[in-house]
Amino acid sequence: NASACPSYEFMSSAAREHGIVLVGGSIPTRKGDKLYNTCFVFGRTGDLLGSYSKLHLFDIDIPGKITFRESDTLTAGEGLTVLDTDVGRIGLGICYDMRFPELAALYSARGVQIMVYPGAFNTTTGPLHWELLQRARAVDNQMFVLTCSPAQDKEGGYVAWGHSTAVGPFAEVLGTIDETEGIVYAELDLAQVETRRANMPL
Repeated sequence: NASACPSYEFMSSAAREHGIVLVGGSIPTRKGDKLYNTCFVFGRTGDLLGSYSKLHLFDIDIPGKITFRESDTLTAGEGLTVLDTDVGRIGLGICYDMRFPELAALYSARGVQIMVYPGAFNTTTGPLHWELLQRARAVDNQMFVLTCSPAQDKEGGYVAWGHSTAVGPFAEVLGTIDETEGIVYAELDLAQVETRRANMPL
């Protein structure tokens, strides 16, 4: 029962209190005997607009360096989530999903204007790939791409790259931050999506 989760209740009340559309990162959820990595989206009244469970699980094995298998614990989600909200048509992915151009293309074909990827790339892949992938997904699909990452916590075990970012549909970085805690502000002119798609049909 998601509504019994403290994180869920906090996000719902925050959306309601501030009158915002809130894309709430990702938290583990249980359905039956399976665990999923799930992102929840709340509307201005605090009501749940929809949720998305991560499709591409991060299973890698680089000999002598790192082995990481999300599939040992988590189950992959089953489909896309497209949400018509007060701030535009939103599509969702989580972290590793950003590496898959086909996923963003499927969202684009469904008229998505804003892709949101909560994620936590590490300090090896982050410097090289984090912004690159956001700009690639944005320019491939002529849409806004927004990412949110935890700030770096060097005492907490896993160290995320940070650098939450907003990218426009022409691959321009509209706002970003470093690895420290903070807020990224960016104004999204949704007419730019239609303009870019009309000017350069892909």
